[in-house]
Amino acid sequence: MNTLSTILLTAIQTETPQAEEVSLSFIDLALKGGWIMIPLFLLSVVAIYIFAERYLAIRKASETDTNFMNRIREYIHEDKIDSALALCQSKSSPVARMIEKGIQRIGRPLSDVNTAIENVGNLEISKLEASLPFLATISGGAPMIGFLGTVIGMIRAFYDMSMAGNNIDVGLLSNGIYTAMVTTVAGLIVGVFAYFGYNYLVARVEKVVYELEAKTSEFMDLLNEPVA
Repeated sequence: MNTLSTILLTAIQTETPQAEEVSLSFIDLALKGGWIMIPLFLLSVVAIYIFAERYLAIRKASETDTNFMNRIREYIHEDKIDSALALCQSKSSPVARMIEKGIQRIGRPLSDVNTAIENVGNLEISKLEASLPFLATISGGAPMIGFLGTVIGMIRAFYDMSMAGNNIDVGLLSNGIYTAMVTTVAGLIVGVFAYFGYNYLVARVEKVVYELEAKTSEFMDLLNEPVA
């Protein structure tokens, strides 16, 4: 009896056709998301561009010459104001532009010098923060667009159900469900990337702010140093 069962089971497994493995490429999956994927794709491109461009700009602004302030101190103590200005103009950095403005105000009250430096510092920080609000908007807007696609997909699925009557099957609902799920995932992916990218860049900008404040204090202390 056991031998007969084994033979029948083997025959059934042999005659049963193997299910074909179905693979779905990333592009095919994205296309199932519908037209909602177009704005999400554009937002992802913009987010990547903003992150890369701002990262390079902030990294360049954070680069400092360790001997810069020492040379400025020597020039000022030796009353070589023109040489100090030339050194600042040769450096393309927020610190150099701030110190240049402070050197140009030497001879005026220290409060005026400090105000001039702070004004330049604020302008430099605003330049570094350019486009960051848009990146923050993408981090919040992309998931909302994805959820909009979810609602559209579910509406489509229910509409197909109502039009099918009693002939409802999974294949009929698949298009709407694909739209709902794919757009949700795409919106979250874009939003998460923009969110973490925004916070990372903000942290880098804060480091630059601390560096500018430190150099400002160092320069103001330099003006108060007695000349040897």
